[in-house]
Amino acid sequence: MFSAWYIPPEWIDENQPPPKTIIQAAQLASKAAKSNPERRVPFSNIPLLIHQKWDTTRLNGTKDMIVSYIEDWLVASISPPTGSSRMAYFLWDNEGISALVKEYEKDLTADFTEVFSPVEKVDIFRVIACKWFGGIYGDVDTKPLQHPSKWLDSADISEWTDEMTGKSYGLDSTALTRVSQSLNESQPVNAIWGIECDANPNTNDHWRWAYTYPLQLTNWAFASAPNQPILQHYLDLIPDKAAEARNKASQSGVSVSDLHYDPVTRTGPVAVTDATSWWLEEHDGLRWNALTGREDGGKPKLVGDVIILPITGFSPTQEKHSRMGEKPWDDPEARLAHVAMGSWRHTNLIVEYGKFCRTFFGMCKDWQKMW
Repeated sequence: MFSAWYIPPEWIDENQPPPKTIIQAAQLASKAAKSNPERRVPFSNIPLLIHQKWDTTRLNGTKDMIVSYIEDWLVASISPPTGSSRMAYFLWDNEGISALVKEYEKDLTADFTEVFSPVEKVDIFRVIACKWFGGIYGDVDTKPLQHPSKWLDSADISEWTDEMTGKSYGLDSTALTRVSQSLNESQPVNAIWGIECDANPNTNDHWRWAYTYPLQLTNWAFASAPNQPILQHYLDLIPDKAAEARNKASQSGVSVSDLHYDPVTRTGPVAVTDATSWWLEEHDGLRWNALTGREDGGKPKLVGDVIILPITGFSPTQEKHSRMGEKPWDDPEARLAHVAMGSWRHTNLIVEYGKFCRTFFGMCKDWQKMW
């Protein structure tokens, strides 16, 4: 197992034997972060642990751009800017992921191994890692624009109101003062998600742009404290998705691996949006589309213990023109950037024609978006 990791030396007790596996290292770092508020994202219980995944930690032959982004995360972990905290860093390989699933999610092992595609396995893995250890997940083609120890401030968790329902969320001034004076105690934020699509729900813009929902979350980056319930809800749905695939394969007389499912829908951004929206609607009475940043210039919104960043948070743009209110990489709301170099993608003519058909003709709404 060639997974690689870095844990700040000050996080490790002198008598602590060094970890032998990435799982032991993640356990150690998660426990160490819990003991010190400076080792967590501000106003949160999210430990400063970075999780990334690559097929191997031997990066010879890997695209230079990918290596440069991994190096950016490592530099942010080892030598952060003045005033920022060091972080633990974990680069998981396939063997490390398999060991993690077998040790921590034994009941999912067969489905994980037999049913899901490689990209879907990574989707599921990132949720498992953050569920058990907490931390920040970022695809290897993400670039940190702000150090995670600076990601949240008091304005991000302050009270806001859904003008349509009149319901308020977040912390009022009294609660904000109390939280600011008790940083050693449990903090209000246990998860951070970012918006990747923020379209007008009264139009068909979202699906013409290849999104399932007008307001859709990304999963190329997110952050969580250990045991945040939305992550468990996501995982609770995995067996049903696997059973559906097994039944379909049986009825069609083919193997499960011969079936084609859209990973974006089954395990990716649509799946995390489904899990998060259901949880916040069910437990906090949220009107999902109230999270839009189209009407307030794009502000973070706290609902329950979850922060939803505006589209600029994890999806800033380098283009001159913005479709959905995305702002530039140097905007104060931009935490990280995604350069969409996903190596798992490959060209499929049906998928490519579907993009053209949706964009120019407003048709082909339900065609598969990834293959």
